[in-house]
Amino acid sequence: MKGKSANFQRRVLAVVAKIPRGQVSTYKEIARRAGNRLAYRAVGNILKKNHDPKIPCHRVIRSDGMAGGYNRGARRKIEILKKDGVLLK
Repeated sequence: MKGKSANFQRRVLAVVAKIPRGQVSTYKEIARRAGNRLAYRAVGNILKKNHDPKIPCHRVIRSDGMAGGYNRGARRKIEILKKDGVLLK
């Protein structure tokens, strides 16, 4: 991955890494904070490929309050969020 997309990917992962335990953010908010407010689908694709345990991608949810996807399964995402103290719709 080169150029703008690699930079955006690094910014997305950096933003997600800063989400504290017990809190969540949305794909849309992550895209905005990473520099491209319209790239929320790209955020999902970036996080889908992430397997670094230091990046808490399970803390990124849909704007409607639903869990959304997760590379280890949506059910697992919900379990982890509950352990973090997060309640979803």
